[in-house]
Amino acid sequence: MLHLIADAGSATMTATLAAAIKRQANDLGFDLVAFAPARLDARAKHNLTEYVRRRYHGDMAWLAETLERRGNPATLWPAAKSVVVLGLNYAPCDDPLALTRHSERASVSVYARGLDYHDVMKKGLKILARWMVEQTGSEVKLFVDTAPVMEKPLAEAAGIGWQGKHTNLVSRRFGSWLFLGTIFSTYNFPPDRAETDHCGQCRRCLDACPTRAFPAPYQLDARRCISYLTIEHKGHIPPEFRQPMGNRIYGCDDCLAVCPWNKFASRTREYAFLPRIYLTAPKLADLVMLDGTAFRQVFAGSPIRRIGRDRFVRNVLIAIGNSADPNLAPRIEPLLGDTSPLVRAMTVWALGQIVDSTTFATIKTKWVAKESDPDVLAEWQQSASSCAA
Repeated sequence: MLHLIADAGSATMTATLAAAIKRQANDLGFDLVAFAPARLDARAKHNLTEYVRRRYHGDMAWLAETLERRGNPATLWPAAKSVVVLGLNYAPCDDPLALTRHSERASVSVYARGLDYHDVMKKGLKILARWMVEQTGSEVKLFVDTAPVMEKPLAEAAGIGWQGKHTNLVSRRFGSWLFLGTIFSTYNFPPDRAETDHCGQCRRCLDACPTRAFPAPYQLDARRCISYLTIEHKGHIPPEFRQPMGNRIYGCDDCLAVCPWNKFASRTREYAFLPRIYLTAPKLADLVMLDGTAFRQVFAGSPIRRIGRDRFVRNVLIAIGNSADPNLAPRIEPLLGDTSPLVRAMTVWALGQIVDSTTFATIKTKWVAKESDPDVLAEWQQSASSCAA
């Protein structure tokens, strides 16, 4: 132990302690660590307020409900003086968009191909937080996307990176591939120098978005974002976004993957973030057949498990519709009898995309009389006029 508590008032000892915390964090596997004041400038709160006012948050009601606490860390925990911001690199070892070019396969966002980053990061944060308490005698609270904390503005204030035009954090060392965690502390650490914006005139991330989810640079309309639609959105995905989704069944990496700063990123050192074998090149035909039990077994320990089987299969069915493969029709037709209206509705849509009008009419005659859900019936009506000729 460094036994620095008695010297807490010494600027030299405080700086020494901060350096020791950074070394400890690096030893625990964190790639970046820096300090920021436990406050945010007015710009961060204004941006969040505007985001909610324009309803860009969609169904994520908690953003509006916790707006005051998110916009001011002092409201979340008045005793906090400093924030330790930690970054963990999850950069892939290959082309993150490669699977989007194989319509019979499923494309999953890089961050979800391994184990749940919340669990991985929290383990290291708890060890570091305990160590900090031992060294300082201060109180700490740690967060990994589990509280109303604006991690990205705090990371920018700490010098970890800057919020790019795609609204995600960009690092000069790791590009757009960083998970963030924070430890709030009642100890007053000297802050690191804030990072500045290095996007320049580049707009590759904006132009890469399949659904045009960026109304302007540094603004994201989540209601149009594939990550939001496939993960956060609980209902039926609007028709206008289904074809642009392609085979992206969980998240979307397009805006992240094209960032020029990624050229400096090295593949992640964290084994837990490497792709699980079932997500290296998964077949849509296999994934669509998962029932609730199989889904929970296959995705145990994965962030994908949190959306539940019904929303997952909903997403897979949209990918199947975009595959244009009529051979998948016999495989998915039984899902017209599924207990979930989400699944039944997207089965109707998928069939309308991959079979000819005569086949679709035959299937409709067999199943539509058994349907009572108004949304599924609406899909039958709409798909009948647009199924493959």
